[in-house]
Amino acid sequence: METSTVILTHLVTGFIVSSLTIAIIMLIRKVCQKQLSARWQYNLWFLLLIALTLPFIPSHLFNFGNHISFFDVNLSNRIGAPANATGDHVIQNVNWLQDFTISVNRSIPDFLNIVIAGIWMAGVLVFSVLTIQAWLKIKALKSSTSEVINKEVLHLFEQCKLNLDLSGKIYVGESPLVKSAMTFGLFKTYVVLPAHFEEWLSMKDIKYIFLHELNHYKNKDILTNYLIVVFQILYWFNPLVWIAFREMRLDREIACDHAVLNSLDEHGYDEYGNTIINVLDKVSQPGNFILANQLNSSKEQLKRRIEKIASFTTESKLLKRKSIAIFMLVGGFVASQVPFISVMAEDHTRYNFKSEQTVYEDLSEYFAGFEGSFVLYDMQADQYRIYNENKSTLRVSPDSTYKIFSALFALESNVITNENSTMKWNGRQYPYDAWNRDHDLFTAMKNSVNWYFEDLDKRVQQDDLQAFLKQIGYGNTDFSGGIGPYWLESSLKISPVEQVQLLKAFYTNQFGLKEKNVQTVKDTIRLEGKAGKQLSGKTGTGAVNNKNINGWFIGYVETNENIYFFATNIENEDKAKGSKAAEITLSILKDKGIY
Repeated sequence: METSTVILTHLVTGFIVSSLTIAIIMLIRKVCQKQLSARWQYNLWFLLLIALTLPFIPSHLFNFGNHISFFDVNLSNRIGAPANATGDHVIQNVNWLQDFTISVNRSIPDFLNIVIAGIWMAGVLVFSVLTIQAWLKIKALKSSTSEVINKEVLHLFEQCKLNLDLSGKIYVGESPLVKSAMTFGLFKTYVVLPAHFEEWLSMKDIKYIFLHELNHYKNKDILTNYLIVVFQILYWFNPLVWIAFREMRLDREIACDHAVLNSLDEHGYDEYGNTIINVLDKVSQPGNFILANQLNSSKEQLKRRIEKIASFTTESKLLKRKSIAIFMLVGGFVASQVPFISVMAEDHTRYNFKSEQTVYEDLSEYFAGFEGSFVLYDMQADQYRIYNENKSTLRVSPDSTYKIFSALFALESNVITNENSTMKWNGRQYPYDAWNRDHDLFTAMKNSVNWYFEDLDKRVQQDDLQAFLKQIGYGNTDFSGGIGPYWLESSLKISPVEQVQLLKAFYTNQFGLKEKNVQTVKDTIRLEGKAGKQLSGKTGTGAVNNKNINGWFIGYVETNENIYFFATNIENEDKAKGSKAAEITLSILKDKGIY
């Protein structure tokens, strides 16, 4: 899948998943606020962090079936180029090698994908720069911080740590750059107070501040801050994410307030509330330290915090059970989005191929100047031989190779019959003289007449056509390109491995179709024979904006002892034609002694 398409898929999936999850959490907070404790209301937001992560998890990890077996035996081998490969692999004067194709224009959708991906990356860059600035601000804050030397304050700090069962090393300091207490530092943690804090804070105030900040440390809120910042960068385009994280930060402060209150007696509730008011009354707005946990809040948030402190009651067992039940309910909703994400994130441009009887070989010498793949299936040995494993499963437009199955569908639908397959030329002048006349199935296949097969598709019911594609499993089965152009550098795509598998299924009629229809199509793609061997196949050329970017040759060789199915696909900026793919194929088959 192209990078811009991958990014766009992740953005759309992420936007949908994040918006739905935020809406559910906000609704639950509103409806169930009396059934949720402060801690569990804050915990709900961690489900959002999980939901925000899901669209960026590789799609294959959602396919749990791939991880069940621990004893799969992979018999695939890799070998070098065949010893009898020659320097010149081009076979000349093959009279059926003709390229009949019409260029299509497909630039706007790709351009839009690139523009959208570019805008997103630009936003990520801007917010990354702002985050770096915030980190530099924290670094400057560290430099300005001096160690607290008041022994009474240090003793009080250690006592607060002991009360919370904390034993890690935490640096206590003061700085002129902060207006209220804050905690920061992912690896080396700092609790920093404003300069000259002893002049306006009592020891009780300091105690409550320490308890509040140490609860942030205990709950790993510093790490959570970094995660929030990362997701704000990735989801900068979704305003709901910004609103959600603002609410999450407030819920975190309220949860921290409640954690402190739980460690106090009722007399201490008012004192703690007064401390918060006293501290925040001296600070008009919180400083811009997005990577730190700050005691101060906006006036609106302060009001909500004080209301929660004033209405505080200890958490009952019933409230805890209700909170856990609600959390699990929302967790179930997040988990229910995994199938949707799996479908959205699935790479439909690649076929998941597994075969123990596979030999991967180096045939790059035949593909000089082209990106491509060659897949050969030996029916007698039940073995695949593949060049370029990555390209062999990459789905691209089938172009004219699809006409094999277009003909088969038309015969099965009685649009044409074995006895009468002639269709009248529509009078439109095409760039090839061979197209400008009436055709039957045999002449249309020989001359690769696009209008003939487009008319066949139009006469088959769309629902039936879609059903046929799904019945035989034709590539990505994507019919969205519309009647006519869907197989010509458009929505329908298939990989070389799938081409070979479908040819084998077609040849042996594994689809359960009418045998006479299968035989008729076989007859239309028979190309030539020699020395008791018969070659059948179909070329295909994909041209976009008058450039030949995609070349196919698929088919099979019948011998007295065996049948070999093959598919060759090549890509190039302007020289990838079906005729070139056929030349490469015939050279490989010759050197292998197959044809």
